[in-house]
Amino acid sequence: MDIFRTKSVEQSIRDTEDPEHQLRKRLTALDLTVFGIGVIIGTGIFVLTGQVAKDTAGPAVALSFVVAGVVCGLAALCYAEFASTIPVAGSAYTFAFATLGEFPAWVIGWDLLLELALAAAVVAVGWSGYFASMLESIGLPLPAAVAGDNAVINLPAMIVVAILTAVLVAGIKLSSRVNLILVITKVAVVLVVIVAGLFFVKAANYTPFIPEAVSTARVEGVKAPLFQVLFGITPVAFGVLGIISAAAIVFFAFIGFDVVATAAEETITPQRDVPRGIFGSLAICTVLYVAVSLVVVGMQNYTQLSTAAPLSDAFIAVGQDWLATIISLGALAGLTTVVLVLLLGQTRVLFAMSRDGLVPRGLARVHPRFGTPARLTLVIGVVTMALAGFVSFGELAELVNIGTLFAFVVVSIGVWVLRRTRPDLPRAFRVPLVPALPILSVLACLYLMLNLPVETWLRFVVWMVLGVLVYFGYSYRHSRAARAGTGR
Repeated sequence: MDIFRTKSVEQSIRDTEDPEHQLRKRLTALDLTVFGIGVIIGTGIFVLTGQVAKDTAGPAVALSFVVAGVVCGLAALCYAEFASTIPVAGSAYTFAFATLGEFPAWVIGWDLLLELALAAAVVAVGWSGYFASMLESIGLPLPAAVAGDNAVINLPAMIVVAILTAVLVAGIKLSSRVNLILVITKVAVVLVVIVAGLFFVKAANYTPFIPEAVSTARVEGVKAPLFQVLFGITPVAFGVLGIISAAAIVFFAFIGFDVVATAAEETITPQRDVPRGIFGSLAICTVLYVAVSLVVVGMQNYTQLSTAAPLSDAFIAVGQDWLATIISLGALAGLTTVVLVLLLGQTRVLFAMSRDGLVPRGLARVHPRFGTPARLTLVIGVVTMALAGFVSFGELAELVNIGTLFAFVVVSIGVWVLRRTRPDLPRAFRVPLVPALPILSVLACLYLMLNLPVETWLRFVVWMVLGVLVYFGYSYRHSRAARAGTGR
């Protein structure tokens, strides 16, 4: 069983020229940067800032964002080299197939299903919460059965997914225009938070900047970071270990720059523009995250921060209710773009897997008018609607983090492998200091993974075991490589 057969870079590129499975090239560096900002600025900046400051890191949450941003930056270097060398849909899945083989590629593709589909549904539920709250504030409350934490069916979440699915079916350029409008809105709101919040910052709220480490119920048992359990360290919040644990959580806030790589096949000049889109979106969002977190913990003592809506509640606490309303509107725009781009990334990964036969190949057909994988987009939309409408997620969102970090590890290893196996390939962007930087990226990602709770690891292992069963039950036998009798 040759489960490590690879797919050559040349074959991957030839597949993009098949008229039946050919995506239209419409995107520029600006489009990609806006896509990246659209998916990165969302739940992290509007929700996680308060949660991790209050429970895990204190005012030093800004350092947690810096740590997470640096780890993402290392992985971004590897993504940029791959995306400029293999400008094909599928991101980490495609990169793994070209370097490590079919089975590792399947594992990454299965992992990305967890990352993108679950994240899109989780964010859609968050969008529903903000939407219901906004309607209630103007005297139009939704029935508890269709919105809220105990809803029988989360109708607003399902509706927003349905609308965005239709936008994606209609074409990549329309999707980028809708995303641009919403991104401008939410970035403007974030800048308002930073500038207006500066007038209410109190220096006393920054002391102590790194609170003393304490053991809390939140980090006991299976909720404790795996790293602390493995090495017999008493699980703690705050302190230096708290900053690192918080970085593993706020990492969720940076998820998205890798989605830029999934759109490489639809970019007019991918060798130049994909690296620009990746680095541009990541740099802009890191600066905004650090600035917002410093302002929020300066406005309100970290022990009093809201974990549901920290930004708007911080302004309410200083008597600026009107700004809280503006922030809620910005959060709605922000979460809308996150769902849109996550759905885009999900469809492109599955599109690449379908084109290779690892999932039913008929799903990869491109719509003759819209130039998008319409069937696949509709399937993803329906599944995400079902998840958002009927499943309560809670802390399952942390699964998204571990899935993303695992993909980063594989991409970082893959860059080093491809440098050794195909040194002849033209590379518009090259990671410096290979293999030192890719190895550093792998170690940094693994360390953040080890700082996620034990229960997250258990769920991740179960998901991966299920993926292995699906691969050997269906994908191995239906693979195009298997039918063609290709190998290394």
